[in-house]
Amino acid sequence: PGASGQRRNTLHLIADAPLCLRLYNLSWFHDSSQCTVRDVHATFRIDMELSMSEHAGDREILRELGRRKFEIGNLPVQKEKAGLWSRLNGLKSVRPLVWISQVPWHEMNWNNELTMLCQNPDMRWIEAELRIELYQWDHFPGDMVVEPVIYSGIVGGPDSTYNDYGLIEQHVRHDDGQDVGYLPIIHTEADADKIRTPRVWFDHEATEKNFQTLLRVFDGVIPVQKRLIAHQWHSPWDQIIHWYGIEQLYTDMYDRPQLVHRILRNFTRALNEVLDQQEALGMLEAGNGNYSVGSGGPGYTDELPQPDFNPAHVRLKDQWGCSTGQIFSEVSPGMHEEFCLQYERPVMERFGLTYYGCCEPLHKKVGMLRSVKNLRKISMSPWINVAEGSEQIGKDFVFSYKPNPAHLGMLGWNADLVRTYLSDVVRQTRENCVELILKDITTVRGEPQRLWEWAKIAFEVVNSE
Repeated sequence: PGASGQRRNTLHLIADAPLCLRLYNLSWFHDSSQCTVRDVHATFRIDMELSMSEHAGDREILRELGRRKFEIGNLPVQKEKAGLWSRLNGLKSVRPLVWISQVPWHEMNWNNELTMLCQNPDMRWIEAELRIELYQWDHFPGDMVVEPVIYSGIVGGPDSTYNDYGLIEQHVRHDDGQDVGYLPIIHTEADADKIRTPRVWFDHEATEKNFQTLLRVFDGVIPVQKRLIAHQWHSPWDQIIHWYGIEQLYTDMYDRPQLVHRILRNFTRALNEVLDQQEALGMLEAGNGNYSVGSGGPGYTDELPQPDFNPAHVRLKDQWGCSTGQIFSEVSPGMHEEFCLQYERPVMERFGLTYYGCCEPLHKKVGMLRSVKNLRKISMSPWINVAEGSEQIGKDFVFSYKPNPAHLGMLGWNADLVRTYLSDVVRQTRENCVELILKDITTVRGEPQRLWEWAKIAFEVVNSE
C-alpha cells in the first residue's frame, strides 16, 4: 500500500464494484491487454430503473462527472491530438506520441479522486469509467484524447479470442504465489478436434435498454452514442497455450508438428466462423476512433472505413485487426511463420489495417511480418535492440515502442534514469514513425506521483529531442 495508505480506498472501490474488474483491465488481468477505459464493449446489462429512486443522488454524481468530461472533450487540444494520431497511423511525419494504459489503479487513488460515491452498483461502473478517465487527464494524460460523448456498448460477444471453445482449462495454483500454471489437456489429434466454435450472441433488447438508460442519466449534459464492437483482441496462441502448455508446444513443434498444425487449423476455423457471424449479425462498428489498436495507441485514421462503407452493414475491412505470437519470443522466424503467422495472416488480412505484436521482441522478425499485406503497426517491446528495430522498420510501419514499466516499480524512483532512457530511444528512432506505449504497469509502489512524473518526462522528451 505504500506510505500514503491509498490502496485501502481503491480496494473499497473494487470490492463494491466488481464490474470494474472487467471494465478497467487492472494490471494483473493481462488477458485483456488491449483494453483501455475508452474501448471496452459491455457484455452485461444495466438494470437501474428498479433502484434509481432509492439512490436519487447517484444520477447527479454521474451528471456532474459527465459535465466535466463534456467540457474537457470540447477543448481544442482534443481535435489536435486526434489529428496527430491520424497522421501517425498514416505514416506521416509527426513527433513521437505518448499513450499510457494498463495502470495499477488499486494504487492510484489520491485525495479520494477515485473513491466511488454512487450507491447503486449498476451506476458505479459508469462512475468508475468517468473517474478513471478524468483522473488520467488530470495527472498523466500524455497524448490521450477525451471525447465529449458517453458510449453505450453492445450486450453481446465474444469480442476477443478469449472465449469458450469447449475445452476446460486445468490450473495449477500455489497458496503462497499469485502465478497460475496450466496443465496440458491436448495430447492427441482427437483432443485437438474437441475445439468448438464459441457461441456468438447479440442481445438487441438489452443493448437498446442500456442506451436508453444512459440517455436518461445524462440528458442535457453530454451526448450518448451507441457503439458496437469497434476492435477486438485476436491472439490465437494466447488462448491455445492455456490448453497446451509452453513446454509441450516447444517440443511438439519439433517432435509432433502435425498435432500443432491440427490445433491451429481447428482454432482459426472457429475464429473465422465467429467473425463471419459478427458481420452477419450486425455486431460491428467502424474502427477508426478513440480506442487502443492491438497493444498500441488509438485507431484514429482517415483510411477507415473503406470508401464503399455502409453503416448499416459494417465489415471487418472497415476496422483495425491485430494479432500477436507472444509465446514465440524464443522461436526462430522460420518456426514462427510455420506455427503461428501463416495461420494469423489470413485472419489479419480480413481487416482494413492491422497491428502485430505485444510483449515479444520482434526486431529480428520484421522481414517475416512484411508478408502481412495490410500491416501498419509493429510492437517493439522493451526487450528489443532499438537500433536494429529502427533500421528494419524504417518508415514502412509505425514503430510501436513499449518503454520498460519496471522503472516505475523500482525500490527508489529515479527520474533521471527515465529521462536518459526515453531520450536514448527517441534519438535512435528519429527516422521512424513512433508511438511510446507505456503498459503492463504492475506497481508504482503506492506512489501515484511516479506515473505522473513519468508522463511529464516523456512529454518533455518527445517535444524536445
